[in-house]
Order: sequence, then structure tokens, then C-alpha cells
Amino acid sequence: MVIRLLVAMAIGLLGPLLAVSTARADANDDKFIALLKSEGITDHVSPSHAIDAAHNVCQKLDDGETPTAVANDVLNSSAMPAYHCGYFVGAAIKVYCPQYTPEEKNPPAGA
Repeated sequence: MVIRLLVAMAIGLLGPLLAVSTARADANDDKFIALLKSEGITDHVSPSHAIDAAHNVCQKLDDGETPTAVANDVLNSSAMPAYHCGYFVGAAIKVYCPQYTPEEKNPPAGA
């Protein structure tokens, strides 16, 4: 009984915040899924699983892993080909954690 009351109170307090967060997330989620579809990545994973996995990509980057290491993790834990794994990580970064976008390096002068 106490647990139900606590859960109800939490939902009551967090409900408005979750609604705002969900509205914002839906646009990002739609953008992310559209990027995957544009590259033909649709047969390997459900949209909800892909979104969860994309957030996991950002968490791993937050924890200090490199994009390459994260792409290897995706490769080892999914049925996607290597190219799609790299694209998936890039799309996750672009939509959910753009602070990890690799900087472009200019070639040396005269190259």
C-alpha cells in the first residue's frame, strides 16, 4: 500500500516533467530513426530498441569510451554489418550527444 502511494506521488510530481521531456525527445527520436532509415538500417533493430541503444552510445561516450570503441561494442552486440554499426554510432552522436562530434582535421599545407 505504501509503495503504491509513493509510486502514485512520484508519477504525479514527475508527470508534467516527463510530458515536456517526451515531447522534445520525440522530435529527436524521429530524426534519429529517419537517419537510420535513410541508410537502410531498418531490418536489424526495432525503433524503440534503436533509440535506447543510441542513448547507451552517449552514456558510453560520457564514460570516456571512444566512438570507435563504442562502434565495436555495437558490432559485437548486434547483427548489423560493421558499416551500419559505425553509421549508427555517428547518427546517435549527431542527434543525442553532438558534443562528441569529431573535429575535422585540416590536411597539412601542400598535401
